[in-house]
Order: sequence, then C-alpha cells, then structure tokens
Amino acid sequence: MEPKKTPRKALIFGVSGQDGAYLAEFLLGKGYRVWGTSRNAVPGAQENLRRLGILERVTLLAAKMTDPASVRACLEAAEPDEIYNLAGQTSVSMSFEMPVETIESIAHSTLNLLEAMRGTKARLFHAGSAECFGNAGKVRLNEESAFRPKSPYGAAKAAAHWQVVSYRDCFGMYACNGILFNHESPLRPQKFVTQKVIAAVGAIARGSREKLRLGAIDVWRDWGWAPEYVEAMWRMLQQESPDDFLIATGESHSLREFVESAFASIGKHSAEFMEQDSHLLRPSEIQYSYADVLKIERKLGWKATKKMADVVRLMLEADDAAHSTDAGTMPTR
Repeated sequence: MEPKKTPRKALIFGVSGQDGAYLAEFLLGKGYRVWGTSRNAVPGAQENLRRLGILERVTLLAAKMTDPASVRACLEAAEPDEIYNLAGQTSVSMSFEMPVETIESIAHSTLNLLEAMRGTKARLFHAGSAECFGNAGKVRLNEESAFRPKSPYGAAKAAAHWQVVSYRDCFGMYACNGILFNHESPLRPQKFVTQKVIAAVGAIARGSREKLRLGAIDVWRDWGWAPEYVEAMWRMLQQESPDDFLIATGESHSLREFVESAFASIGKHSAEFMEQDSHLLRPSEIQYSYADVLKIERKLGWKATKKMADVVRLMLEADDAAHSTDAGTMPTR
C-alpha cells in the first residue's frame, strides 16, 4: 500500500477579499490545507468565505502585515508550501485620500513578508497591478513594459513588484509577480465602480428611478472574471522556475461600454439614468489599459474564457438572485 500523501499547505494573506476567497475555494478543491489571514480573523469578518460555503474549512489567523513579528508568526503557524500575498489596501481612489496607509499596507507589508520567508522553501505569489504601468497610451502592455504609476496605489504596487524581483534575484527565492488587470465578481464591494454600476442597474430593473453617478466614463480597462484569475495565480507557482506574468483577458473596453452593456441587459438606455459627477473624478486617471497575454497563454496554458460582456451578465444575475433569494445562498459564480 502506498503511503498517504500529505496535503500541500497554502497560506493566503488577505483571504477575506474577493481574490482571497475564490483562491481559498480553488485550493481546497485541489486538496490543499488552507490557512488565511486578515486584520480581524473572526468568523463575522469573513463574509466572502461564508458566501462561498468554505468558512469552516479555512484555518483563520490574525495578521498585521505592517508588523514583522506578526507576519513571522503566521508563517510559523502554517508552515506553508505556497504563500499568496493578496493583502493590502485595494482601492485606487482611496489611495489618493490615504497615501501613507496605502504605501504601508502594500509596499512595507510585502517587504516584511519577503524577509519572513528568507530561509524557507515556500513559494510566493504576489498580487501586482496594471496600475503600475500608468498612462502608456494605446499600446499593448507586456511583462517588459515600463512602470510609470499615476496613483499612490500604483506606486505602492510598483515598489512591491521590484522588491519581489530583488529578493528572487538576490536570495534565490521562488517569488512571482502576477500583474493583475481589472477582474470582477459578485464579491466585489460597492466601492469598486463595476459593482456600483451593477447595483444601480439591478435596482433600476426592480423599479427604482435612482441615477447612476460616475466620474470619468471614457476610460478603457481589461475586465475579467475573478474566479478564473485565481487559477492563473496557482499555475504560476507550479512552474519549475519563478517568473512574472500579466493576468488579463487581452480585450479592453471603456467604462461607458460596460455601463451601456449593463443597461441593455435590462432593456434600458444608459442616457436616461446616468449622470457624470465631477466630484467623482480622480486627481489622476489612466486613460487606456491594454494587455498582451501571449506569455501566460504560451508558458502556463492559461487563457481567460470570460470577457466584459460575460462579467456584466454574471454580476447582474448574481445581483438579481441576491434580491430574490436568501443572501446566504446567493450564487457567487
């Protein structure tokens, strides 16, 4: 009789967020033992895990990533084979209001994690961002494109990216950057514009006469489906050697198109319900964001199957289900 294989162990920093919850679900499906951290590791703070029905299957740890001792304690408790760094302040808009906290929660926290990992054999996935590229114009961005961030969030992510590269090169660590373009799901909070649009359109479909107020709408983004993106994160850590990859669909659409697609789904015209609000404009905005996904498709065999129209449809379906059934059983895929 062959000896029973010991399950692989994963530690997800930021398990309570959209990506963390979907990643935990994915890894559990692969037979992993999963630890997850958040600032407040109590069941009431883990709504996304509860919605996915996996709360009881994840071992929760409290972590303050700006505290090196706290980060080390999490690694000692979990003894992970794989570490996924998905923690930190996630809102670009909020980063203009809280630049210091944004830098600390992303760049300083990543450095603390890298230091805690030195001497271990754990593999690291770090969640980077397309915000690092800034305004590159109408060119397809790839893994070699220059970083010119236009927000405190983008600057923090750029700093964290190069920390990962530095520790990989200097200390031989297995550490990867996944440069994530926009990716959405029903687990997105309403501080994100896509969920704001979906919530408003859903309410209007149910009879509301509210107005959807937005800032810049002629900005172009590559919108994908978050549950698909977590598989790309995992695949990055299954390679023989660490490397960095863009994670995106390869298609870009304007926010105006996203809004119009959502209204068209309920038989309405966006012009009747949408208003632009100058108070919602950011101090600096990226106009275009286009991704070249050739590397990840060729090297990892990963390709996004759901594009913007699919994202709109799936999020609207989940919003409708949430208002017609018990929220605890609402679909999140």
